[in-house]
Amino acid sequence: MNFDEKLRKNIDEEVKIYNLWDEFLAINPNEIGEFTINNRNRLFQDIKNAEFTGADLIVTTCSTLTPVVEMIRPFISVPVIAIDDEMARLGVTFGEKVLVMATAESTVEPTKSKLAKEAAKANVKIEISAKVCHEAFRAMKAMDMDQHDRLLKEMAREVRGYDCIILAQASMAHLEDEIRNICHCPVLSSPDLCIQQINEVLKTIKK
Repeated sequence: MNFDEKLRKNIDEEVKIYNLWDEFLAINPNEIGEFTINNRNRLFQDIKNAEFTGADLIVTTCSTLTPVVEMIRPFISVPVIAIDDEMARLGVTFGEKVLVMATAESTVEPTKSKLAKEAAKANVKIEISAKVCHEAFRAMKAMDMDQHDRLLKEMAREVRGYDCIILAQASMAHLEDEIRNICHCPVLSSPDLCIQQINEVLKTIKK
């Protein structure tokens, strides 16, 4: 079930949902290893275009975008939620040692930066590590999700001594329970937590 389907199934309010898919932004930062100024401008235009539809709420569903979303928010007249907002907020509450697991290198630094900011807000100290499985990313691109899942579970079996594990991409969310059972610590993924946040924000908008 993709994020759109999950959102439609679990949202409490009666809403219209429109999707804007920017394939270039989904691929280019991982290919070149950075989020360029041109990509920042492209994302700003995408979010502005979403605002121009008359949307009451805008949600970005790729964690690579989050640092730039935070820069753009002051220029948008409606709430903008990043998919990993709530995951990062909760991720700093379990203890000092946090591991970010990812398949795309481009998501690691944005996720670590987001966690560090949330830790500073909460006035807690955390130590953030990261593990990236590039082979799993290639398997996902080849539509071989069995291989993708097998590789990530193999990587999880090497993990020890963390207070919380963050799954950096929504595409990993279906493995949350299995990785929790393998690693014996809290494991967080973004989609369900993001939908909870969307529900809460929509309640305030309705008021």
